[in-house]
Amino acid sequence: MTVLEIFVLALAGFGAGVVNTIAGGGTFLTFPALVWAGVPPVAANATSAVAVFPGYLGGAIGFLSELKTLSRAQMIRLTVITLAGGLAGSLLLLVSSNEVFSYVVPFLLMFATTAFLLGAKLQAWAQEKAKWFKPEGAVGLFLVSVYGGYFNGGLGIVLLALFAMWGWRDIHLMNGVKNGLSFALSAISVVTFAIAGLVVWPMAVLMMVFAVLGGYSGAFVAKAIPASVVRWIVVVIGYGMSAVFLARLFVS
Repeated sequence: MTVLEIFVLALAGFGAGVVNTIAGGGTFLTFPALVWAGVPPVAANATSAVAVFPGYLGGAIGFLSELKTLSRAQMIRLTVITLAGGLAGSLLLLVSSNEVFSYVVPFLLMFATTAFLLGAKLQAWAQEKAKWFKPEGAVGLFLVSVYGGYFNGGLGIVLLALFAMWGWRDIHLMNGVKNGLSFALSAISVVTFAIAGLVVWPMAVLMMVFAVLGGYSGAFVAKAIPASVVRWIVVVIGYGMSAVFLARLFVS
């Protein structure tokens, strides 16, 4: 890594930690930074997943009391479904060539950014449609987990919308389960990517360290910058990166 690459990756990791703490969307910083540094898209996605992985555990621990309101059988069932979907999505990424993933990633980024932008409205819509969905339905969670294993961006927003479709209303419980399942999904993805040799470990560790620092700093930043401003920064970055990756398809 050059000095410039180290600086950019460290900055992206730190920024991802900050925005994940305040609003979510850190993948919109880590993934493009890795591609810019010359990492092939599939490996960049895997490395990005490793870089933001530790933050989910801290989030889950923060909602431990809410998680305890669910029975052990419920949590085991939800976790097993998530692990199965995450593994399927991770394996799907392994068989995707860089060319195929390059074609798909602009649309995944646009989907994730739109889900992030419309998060509150998406949850409100999901709550209205709750009666049409089976509570804690396995199919919906499995499909969302496949998406999360393949491309992690916007996973939290999609999970919250899914929970709303199930009829859940306690936002603290929803956030706790979201973080817990995201941690489990990321864990199986990280193991899969590591065994497959997709992770660029020097870059992953560098970004991971700065993501943890950014996550800690996020609490202080949240007091200085309104969350709405951070959200719009993430949206601009998300759509901007979508346009860049889309343009690369026509240039290459």
